[in-house]
Amino acid sequence: MDGDSGQDRILRAALTCFGRDGAAATTLTALRKEAGVSVGSFYHHFQSKEEVVAALFAASLGRYQREFTAELRRHPDPGEAVAAIVAFHVAWCAREREHARFLFTERRPREDDPGAAALAEQNRAFFGEVLAWWRVQRHHGALRPLDLTTAFVLWLGPAQELCRMWLTGQVPEPSAEQVALLGDAARRVLTP
Repeated sequence: MDGDSGQDRILRAALTCFGRDGAAATTLTALRKEAGVSVGSFYHHFQSKEEVVAALFAASLGRYQREFTAELRRHPDPGEAVAAIVAFHVAWCAREREHARFLFTERRPREDDPGAAALAEQNRAFFGEVLAWWRVQRHHGALRPLDLTTAFVLWLGPAQELCRMWLTGQVPEPSAEQVALLGDAARRVLTP
């Protein structure tokens, strides 16, 4: 989505249009005009607006997941890693506001939607990597023996909700003190 291909232009236009009007209210005509592509070019890359939504969801989430795992690997101390990921989450939402807002406000593709199988595979790979890291740390007694779902909710649930509220205009941008407090709370609850 960082290139200048027709597909990249359509995805960038979708991010703009969906952010402004929502995916449901965005017409294909508006999307094509924003992207500067012809009808033929649009249908060369996507068969429907639903495919664009799925592709944008996968691209946005993929950006987050790649940076998440890179940040996780940067911290050899598990407690530091837990707190650093909380800070990363908020910083990513600030840096990639349009992508984060899209992920917070649009529904992820359902099982039978276009692109759902590819997104499920992408998520399996991401969570497999995070789970492998978690299991090693848990095995060595550095993290509490929790299942990944409970760990995720305790780890990023508060930061996720704070960012969702912020990006939908309900609260001001999180302060450095809030981020540090959430990181410290996650570290305390997830490490023995």
